[in-house]
Amino acid sequence: MTLRLRDVVGLLEGWYDPAWAESWDAVGLVCGDPDQPVSKVAFAVDPAPAVVDETVAWGADLLVCHHPLLLTPVHGVAATTSKGRVVHDLVRGGTALLTAHTNADVPADGVNESLARAVGVVDPRVVLSTDDSALDKLVTFVPHGHVDAVRRALADAGAGRIGDYDQASFTTAGEGRFRPLEGADPTIGRVGDLEVVEEARVETVYPRHLRRQVVAAMRAAHPYEEVAFDVLELGSVPGDAPATRGHGRIGDLAGPTSLRGFAEQVSAALPRTAHGVRVAGDPERPVRTVVVGSGSGDFMLDTVLRLDADVYLTSDLRHHRAGEYLEEAARRGGAALVDVAHWAAEWTWLPVAERKLRAAVSARGDTVDTRVSEIVTDPWTFRVDR
Repeated sequence: MTLRLRDVVGLLEGWYDPAWAESWDAVGLVCGDPDQPVSKVAFAVDPAPAVVDETVAWGADLLVCHHPLLLTPVHGVAATTSKGRVVHDLVRGGTALLTAHTNADVPADGVNESLARAVGVVDPRVVLSTDDSALDKLVTFVPHGHVDAVRRALADAGAGRIGDYDQASFTTAGEGRFRPLEGADPTIGRVGDLEVVEEARVETVYPRHLRRQVVAAMRAAHPYEEVAFDVLELGSVPGDAPATRGHGRIGDLAGPTSLRGFAEQVSAALPRTAHGVRVAGDPERPVRTVVVGSGSGDFMLDTVLRLDADVYLTSDLRHHRAGEYLEEAARRGGAALVDVAHWAAEWTWLPVAERKLRAAVSARGDTVDTRVSEIVTDPWTFRVDR
């Protein structure tokens, strides 16, 4: 049986579904013929020129990368640009390119989980769920006469489905009060006059991954120029199945250590970079519970403050956000910080994806050669320590 590119892409996207990618992301097959035979597959974090040269020279039929080559829109791929040259080199070499970015961050055996296991976290659990069991509640306030239209729009966007029921919502009557100011174009009332309007409070739930489209549908159907609404993230309750997909992972180490000892453990587990391992906290602080966030981890700092954890391991922490976090963590007893190179943290996923592919291909009765690129594509090349 001949292994085809579509077969390999099908396996990888079965584990790392493109539907799980963030709306701004660019994932999937970048170049390559789905019918072409595949006998060699390479894995890398970045589709950098040096990585592509190595991959083509090895004779790979497919390069699987975490970071997108064409994340921002382009109008062409002429070889006069860096990205264009990469595309031309891949096509000339007969090497397809597949990107698995944010869709590979969130699932089991994804980037977050791979990083957690690499640094010694046992049985890591999802921090911020993105699977279909995670729910939001939307609450908005609608003038009578427009309530049915807003409820219909919310239902059409996927809100209000609970088990075998759909269009589920709750409505209570109330009184809205506002005064339009100069420059406003009010649907009801006049500029400068205080208005009191009979309104309905409409509440409905929806899967969290539909938040953007549900809120957009509500805004489009709502008659007001400025719409008042709340988005509430609903928590899990005892007995719920644990989330299997989401950002970050949390869990315990096999045994306690110090912050210095954990940082040394991280340094030994990750590929060496000029960035090294940066630490904020008391070196002798006991460490048992660890939170990890792959990629740029600023966005999880507020969440980490609410967790019972000893250290947060991530990348690309900015000066002001890290400083503000540490001030609040000192007051509340929050986790210490460990910051590593973005490339090194995400590299930990490559051997995991490689092993999954080899095992799946073997189970089909086929064979494939694989390799993980060890070219360091972290942008920093050296540092000077005084």
